[in-house]
Amino acid sequence: MSRLAKQSLLATIFIICFIAALINGKYSLTLNQLLSLLFSELGFQTAIEDPRHHTVFWQIRFPRTLAAIMIGGGLAIAGAAYQGMFRNPLVSPDILGVSAGAGVGAVIGIFLGQSLIYIQLAAFIGGLLTVTLVCLIARMARQHDPILSLVLVGVAISALCGSAISLMKILADPYTQLPSITFWLLGGLSSITQSDLLSALPIMLIGIIPLLLLRWRMNLLSLSDEEAKSLGINVSLIRGIFIVSATLITSSAVSIAGIIGWIGLIVPHITRMIVGANFRYQLPVSMMIGAIMLLITDTLARSVASIELPLGILTSAVGAPFFLAILLQARRVK
Repeated sequence: MSRLAKQSLLATIFIICFIAALINGKYSLTLNQLLSLLFSELGFQTAIEDPRHHTVFWQIRFPRTLAAIMIGGGLAIAGAAYQGMFRNPLVSPDILGVSAGAGVGAVIGIFLGQSLIYIQLAAFIGGLLTVTLVCLIARMARQHDPILSLVLVGVAISALCGSAISLMKILADPYTQLPSITFWLLGGLSSITQSDLLSALPIMLIGIIPLLLLRWRMNLLSLSDEEAKSLGINVSLIRGIFIVSATLITSSAVSIAGIIGWIGLIVPHITRMIVGANFRYQLPVSMMIGAIMLLITDTLARSVASIELPLGILTSAVGAPFFLAILLQARRVK
């Protein structure tokens, strides 16, 4: 199958998942009701059977579906960027501790009762400090394999961030702050509103646009630093732009949806199987596959059980076995 045919198939799957996410849930809609709601918003006269349809769709279902697209695509492109920058197929925002560091910042913001914009700022600072610390410590461990050092340091820093989050949970008010922090850490889109989207979308776009515009340079970063410099690339500057952009995307996603793990690890591997290792195609296709994956996961989370399942539980249930399979495959190849 040609690359164009694969991309067309992915686009078709995306549209199907998007429509399915809009009509499925505890309060289901039919296709006719969906079309009626869309046309009525455009100014056409339609017969809406129940006014609750309008409320459910425009205030709950539609913002949530857009959030799934935005966050799934953002985490996926951030994961692909991290793997390309560090030339390591096992790194991701989760493994490097970026998600956990952003979680610490966001929890501190929630603990202090700050508004969403300050929570996002705290999450970004926490994520950026974490990835910087991981890189510095991994460089100091020169006696070990660089890839292994990066992964192990990321796991250790993630554990440290986890302990900091646990400490904040102990200090939080058990009747007001603690429930908010606990449910937020599980990851989910149930509480996302239109205002959350409007505040997070510009920040995520600031991170996504540089990655897409400079994605062809990611192929050069997959070379050694000496080879990339010989081709006229300012390796430190480009890598710094990519790190800041990917961290900004991850932190913004964490600030409004909590910690949704494994998307940034799984999706780049799936993308490489479909379009290859060329980042010119890998980054945009990763965004589409990440959006599809989170649309499916979120639809299942609010449809398969009598209670809504946190997204973090579902993505971890899929991601952990996939990560183990990657490790075993890498061992066999070696």
